[in-house]
Amino acid sequence: MTIEATLQRANGALTTLSNGRHVWNSDIDKTLGSQDRAPDPHDLLDSALAACTTLTLELYIRRRQLAVTALRVTVDHVEDKAADGRVRYQLQRRIAIEGTLTDADRQRLLEIADKCPIHRLLSGEIHIQSALVATAG
Repeated sequence: MTIEATLQRANGALTTLSNGRHVWNSDIDKTLGSQDRAPDPHDLLDSALAACTTLTLELYIRRRQLAVTALRVTVDHVEDKAADGRVRYQLQRRIAIEGTLTDADRQRLLEIADKCPIHRLLSGEIHIQSALVATAG
């Protein structure tokens, strides 16, 4: 899947994103010269983990027909730099599950949360390749 980001310069730094089926936006904070009209890129990254965790758990809950009445996942991050200058980004995820569940059910749901695809991706090794491409015009 390809994600395309297009800067809307007339609106500060508002950026429109699309995967070909859906469209959403990202922006930067007012203190950085924009109008703060949408989540910033850190919010989008953190929300990917929250959404994936929630959806992964929901699929498991449905399959096992667990008596869950409410599910909420919150994600915060702490960012700092290591002594060598590399950025350290720690995600802190909290999962609240309401319903009639055993301790074993709750423990299994925590294990399932750690198996969500975005959790596994962010816990692995990521490489990014960048290239400039010619534009028409």
